Amino acid sequence: MAGRGTRLLPQTLTTPKPLINIAGKTIIERILDVVVNSSKKQIKNIGFILEKEAPTVEDKLHAISKSKNICPHTFFQKTPKGTAHAIYCAKKILKGPTLIVFADTLFNTDLVFPELSDGCVFVQEVENPSSYGVVKLGKNGHITDFIEKPQNNISNLAIVGIYYFKEGGILAKEIKNILEKDIMIKGEYQITTALENLKNKNFIFTPHKIKSWHDFGTPKNLLSSHAEILTKESNKIKKFKNTTIIPPCYIEKTAKISNSKIGPFVSVGGGSKIKNSKIKNSIIQN
Repeated sequence: MAGRGTRLLPQTLTTPKPLINIAGKTIIERILDVVVNSSKKQIKNIGFILEKEAPTVEDKLHAISKSKNICPHTFFQKTPKGTAHAIYCAKKILKGPTLIVFADTLFNTDLVFPELSDGCVFVQEVENPSSYGVVKLGKNGHITDFIEKPQNNISNLAIVGIYYFKEGGILAKEIKNILEKDIMIKGEYQITTALENLKNKNFIFTPHKIKSWHDFGTPKNLLSSHAEILTKESNKIKKFKNTTIIPPCYIEKTAKISNSKIGPFVSVGGGSKIKNSKIKNSIIQN
């Protein structure tokens, strides 16, 4: 969560991207729900990697974690030095089975991993792989290469920003090695460098295909994912004065609406007041 969310400005000036409300739940709550409900193992610890100290944000994250009986930890990446550096900020809890999730990606999958695999890279088949980092597989189904934005049809398995490691301590040790040797790509320390190095040391990585993937990284993708989520979830909505609601929508009980036309694909946060308005395909926060 250490990114500044610049692609979602000005929204992210006041609300960190993972705390944006999507149909009544923050993005981070939705991610945690998936992790808790999809894993056969109990999740004991969660580390939130932030850009800077922000007591209000930290309090919200800790409350969300404790509501799911997970012990929260907060770490800070005060200088943007890449994904590997961000993960290493949480080295205190990089032990045992470890799941790394970038907080602008909501996924749907089972969190059951092959015993013989040292780690899994979450992927989804895409039509145009040239826009993504992809993995290439060998005949045994193991990952042989990590390729950034391939120009020819090497693989259509796009990396979605979620990683599993059977032993987090091995990842921490490898990232420490990268930092000490100052191995950078475009001025940053990348997790793909750690994966490549471990693969070259005969660690086995396999692809983990996800069933669906919602991206919240840009306004267009945020609204598109929001619309898909609203379509899948049923929400009871009370009647408002001289107002037409076109589903699917989500409206908090404390919102006040009059003389308006709302929907489709609208979320309205608590305490909002709307009058004489036509709103569609929009998210209005608390």
